[in-house]
Amino acid sequence: MVRPIMLGIVGDSAAGKTTLSGGIVRLLGAERTAVICTDDYHRFDRLQRRALNITPLDVASNYMDIMAQHVRLLAAGEPILKPVYRHNDGTFGPPEYVVARQFMVVEGLLGLTTRSMRDSYAVTIYLDPPEDLRREWKLERDCLKRGYERDQVIAELHRREPDSAAFIRPQRASADIVVRFAPALDADDRARLSARLVLRPTISHRDITELIEKALADGCTSIGLELGRDDGQPVDLLHVSADITPEETAHVESLLWDSMDFDHHLERSAIGSFVEGNRRRHSDTLALVQLFIAYHLLDAAAAGREDRRPA
Repeated sequence: MVRPIMLGIVGDSAAGKTTLSGGIVRLLGAERTAVICTDDYHRFDRLQRRALNITPLDVASNYMDIMAQHVRLLAAGEPILKPVYRHNDGTFGPPEYVVARQFMVVEGLLGLTTRSMRDSYAVTIYLDPPEDLRREWKLERDCLKRGYERDQVIAELHRREPDSAAFIRPQRASADIVVRFAPALDADDRARLSARLVLRPTISHRDITELIEKALADGCTSIGLELGRDDGQPVDLLHVSADITPEETAHVESLLWDSMDFDHHLERSAIGSFVEGNRRRHSDTLALVQLFIAYHLLDAAAAGREDRRPA
């Protein structure tokens, strides 16, 4: 029986959860990594939610008890029979049998809601893009992939805002790492993203901070590290500029790569990929963030999950 290293990724609709987790899975290898989406635990299909005037962000619209039970079972290495929600048409499909693997990624809207779920993860991430950027991403995704009209998406964003404030954003406080991607101020190129990572002391970031300090000493000026506060608490703040050069990216990637204690099957070319419209593109900043998170997971696997969090 495998007791997996559990990663929880939470954020509002279209915050980039699937993009981030997809690169991490490709990085670690699909044969040793599996993903479940907490959106599969919706209680109602799309038509039922409209009739009931309830959003999928509301905990009352989800089987939170089953979700929490399944996360705990996977963390213990047990298989689950998981429900399936089909985003393309808003209906439910046949249940899926999921076997725990070395790494388990749990991504979705409500994965940090309960204490039992939070305690199951080795690492937790909250995606916190600027609201105007998230809305732009949601408009593009829902219109291109989910069959909505633009006016429908805008109306749904307004309708969901109270539940975003009540149920989604409070989970930010429970994340070990808060990730904020933002576009460059002077460019329309969506591959040029900056990143700001809030590194909370709920898990150790010492190796990452030492590595970034080395990159800075080596002349990588597009990365920054400083002490700061978030929600009144002391944190490390890691910045990656949207103008990071390919040479700087390659150097930081090499430092991370050389520090990873693993069996060298990682797919270096698989990270940093995202979809814009109908084409696939690459972002150096996204690649680095995926590497930072993978480093934490590999570190947890090497050290043992119980050593990750302070008593």
